Amino acid sequence: MRLLFAEDEKSLSKAVGTILEKNNYSVDAVYDGEEALAYLSSGNYDGVILDIMMPKMDGITVLKNMRERGDRTPVLLLTAKSEVDDKVLGLDSGANDYLTKPFAAKELLARIRAMTRSQSVHTASQLHVGNITLDSATFTLYSQSGSFRLANKEYQMMELLMRNPGHILSAEQFMDRIWGYDSDTEINVVWVYISYLRKKLEALQADIQIKATRNVGYSLEESR
Repeated sequence: MRLLFAEDEKSLSKAVGTILEKNNYSVDAVYDGEEALAYLSSGNYDGVILDIMMPKMDGITVLKNMRERGDRTPVLLLTAKSEVDDKVLGLDSGANDYLTKPFAAKELLARIRAMTRSQSVHTASQLHVGNITLDSATFTLYSQSGSFRLANKEYQMMELLMRNPGHILSAEQFMDRIWGYDSDTEINVVWVYISYLRKKLEALQADIQIKATRNVGYSLEESR
């Protein structure tokens, strides 16, 4: 699951980003409102965490811009303010939830799970393709032959493939969705993770496979 985190306090951004990534979220961090809008225009996110007090453009204005252009991505507002009027303004502007600083990491994670749950009925469930199951709660890939707990990027790639069986996904789509469109990671990392997943599927005696279509991309198909 991919999140955009807009927070101008870089030490807090780094700390929260580390927590989120350890909990299997892919995070793009930005430090002002204008940058947040630019990322939202170019990226595809499952959720957004917006600090209200940011330079160049405040979080409420970013949120209003999102909703005015039809972007329904769930938004959690962060702020040092705790007054009721500020909470009401944020919620009336289209926020899904509101969290006051300082906050506990467990509460932040619970709020993120809650706001994204309605976006995907699969968030806290299992995905099934062929004889393979991906458990979204434990990040476990399994069959009757065994199981593997997937690393962060492995899980995100497998989830994307299992949500789109039979559809070809390009390496660029994997990069944009999982690493972020402005990542400086080499694109051949996609092939490396595909290789990891293929070995796990083989070990699980899967009746599905990750098929490569030359110069196009990868798809999850029935084994022949």
